[in-house]
Amino acid sequence: MKELTQMRDAVVDALNAGGLAAMAAFPPGRAKAYAGPAAAVAVETAQGKAMGFCGYLGERYDPESGVSRELYGKMLEGVIVVDVRGNRAADCEAGCGTAAEILLGDLPSGIRPGELSWEALQWERETGMFLRRGRLQCRAVFAAESSGEEDVFLDFVLKGVMKN
Repeated sequence: MKELTQMRDAVVDALNAGGLAAMAAFPPGRAKAYAGPAAAVAVETAQGKAMGFCGYLGERYDPESGVSRELYGKMLEGVIVVDVRGNRAADCEAGCGTAAEILLGDLPSGIRPGELSWEALQWERETGMFLRRGRLQCRAVFAAESSGEEDVFLDFVLKGVMKN
């Protein structure tokens, strides 16, 4: 599901932009490559809901092309997991502090944060690092619009994220 990948990638980008090394979930040993804390991000659960009537939100008129395009939307409610690892407990805690600020205040507008919870700091024997796992309950809003041609639709894109 492309929408889950968009959610994960938006969180990874936000964490990196905020100064915390982050990537999509990876084998735990890869965290050792970083001098400071590193975060692994994954979408743990998600369930979708249509917005509007069968996802239909209305039309948007493009004055440049003179074409009206139909808009559709959907919402996913989910849980994003952020595993912060560090060589020292203080590094791990600092990484969690940075992650919390970003997760609750600096995500794209299409991801609406809910409750953020953190498990206790623990020593992870298999990596030889400290680990603290966070879970963010959130809603992600996606929109798609017709291309202006009959029966041709673009992919759903996370609201607030720039398209390439």
